[in-house]
Amino acid sequence: MANPDLDIRYILPGRIEEYTNNSIKDNGYDYLSDTELGLWLETDDSANDVGKIIQLIKTETFLENDLSNVADIFVSEEESAEIEHCRKVYPI
Repeated sequence: MANPDLDIRYILPGRIEEYTNNSIKDNGYDYLSDTELGLWLETDDSANDVGKIIQLIKTETFLENDLSNVADIFVSEEESAEIEHCRKVYPI
């Protein structure tokens, strides 16, 4: 990332909530490794809403970062699932 500012853990979920009229909500974050940050989001319709997140990261930058090239998006029907219990949907 051009600007690896950890404030992205607050800015990105907030923008996603705004962009989706709160159909997707912040559900926390965790460090996946020394260099990877995981953001958990909550929605009632992940099949539909994941497309909104993909569209947002393809069209906007966050703290001077183009996330379309660095973000991995995973989906799970299980609430707050560990990464190994999720299905990768972006990039595919």
